[in-house]
Amino acid sequence: MVEEENQRTVLKEMEDINEPKFGFMDYIWAPLNWLKMLAKELHWSFVFGVMIVYGFSQGLGGALNRVGMEYYMKDVQKVQPSEAQIYQGFTSIPWMVKPIYGLMTDVVPILGYHRRPYFIFAGVLGIVPMLFLSFHKKMHIFFVVLSLATGSTGAAIADVTVDACVAQNSNKHQHLAPDMQSLCSLSSSTGSLLGFFLSGLLVHFIGPKVGQKFLDATRAMTETIKLQDVWRPCLYLYLSNSLSLNIYDGMFYWYTDSDAGPHFSQEFVGYILSIGSAGAILGSLIYQYALKDHQFRDLCFWGQLLLGLSGMLDLILVSRLNLKFGIPDHLFAVLDECAFQFVGRLKFMPLLVLSSKLCPPGIEGTFFALIMSIGNIGLFSSSWLGGFLIHVLNITRTRFDNLWVAILIRNIARISPLLVIFLVPRTDPNSCILPSQVSSSETAETLDDDEIELASLMTNVDRR
Repeated sequence: MVEEENQRTVLKEMEDINEPKFGFMDYIWAPLNWLKMLAKELHWSFVFGVMIVYGFSQGLGGALNRVGMEYYMKDVQKVQPSEAQIYQGFTSIPWMVKPIYGLMTDVVPILGYHRRPYFIFAGVLGIVPMLFLSFHKKMHIFFVVLSLATGSTGAAIADVTVDACVAQNSNKHQHLAPDMQSLCSLSSSTGSLLGFFLSGLLVHFIGPKVGQKFLDATRAMTETIKLQDVWRPCLYLYLSNSLSLNIYDGMFYWYTDSDAGPHFSQEFVGYILSIGSAGAILGSLIYQYALKDHQFRDLCFWGQLLLGLSGMLDLILVSRLNLKFGIPDHLFAVLDECAFQFVGRLKFMPLLVLSSKLCPPGIEGTFFALIMSIGNIGLFSSSWLGGFLIHVLNITRTRFDNLWVAILIRNIARISPLLVIFLVPRTDPNSCILPSQVSSSETAETLDDDEIELASLMTNVDRR
């Protein structure tokens, strides 16, 4: 027995010696090394194709197209919201017949190739109708919808083609299948983040006086962000998001498949997330009917505090204390998700309202996109910090001994923004936050009620 224990000790020491040590710079270069590894294993053209289709076509292009076309329908075509919704349905039809494109790429090769010609064809099909649309200031709505549907077809064909490549490589390199899906998701998310940020700039500034309007709006944004009443809430938004330390959601799927955690089927995991949305709805209703008139700082204080306390429910589930209280895992997981969604919505709603009130007139879309980007950067930092914490605590897909420590640290981090709650103003939601000189900025464009597309609808609602 003693000899066996000595052998185990020696083996453990050898494993500790052979285990690679990661420094701070390793985490900075890790994404680049990961892309380099994928390019080496799967060929650079595949990685480049995924980033182009998911990042630029679907992410960046989809975000720009969504915002741009909604303003185009409203301001240029002057259609009603119901009509625009119907036209949007027509442009979505190409995405409903994706199996046809998949069948073509699988069984109808062009010049001996199954994928590359369809990439080229999809690119041409996506670019030409959009150029045709952009060069005509006043086009009949029929040709507008036809151009949009044709462009949508190009995007759908490209999506099917790259999905086929991903599936094909997943069969050849099964150990890299999760990495390929991560590459697709990261490319799409990054492209969407950049696209929605740029969409506000492009929609506001492209016009007959592009240069001057760009300079005026940039100057207005710069002067506004310097104001103490503006940059302080933005800093709080970043800190509150980044210190949320997103760890448990990512570990949930591995944890529930292990012997240490509760055993949930894939279908039930989907049910948990869907039922949890009821908590978000309840949070929205409570904010609307009971909390919307309270001061921003008070709402942020209690929302942040409740967010940290609600995380203790995860700790109960991980430690399996719920079973000692007689609460089954399935029921407790649903209650946990509902509570998280409920508290998260209560925390986020006042920050959304505050952000909207910080936007100077004339550049509301751009400035609001800027503030939301600050929040999204905080969420991005949260994922990285959570991943770093998981690595430090040596939590792997098969080892969850320190998962409760990670959750406890995360809950404490969620409460830590209360130390800088003074960054949030005590302003009443019904009062103006920006100084008068910013509110009357020369970038603002005063519109009559008749020039506002939804003025009649808002008037009818107010009369009720």
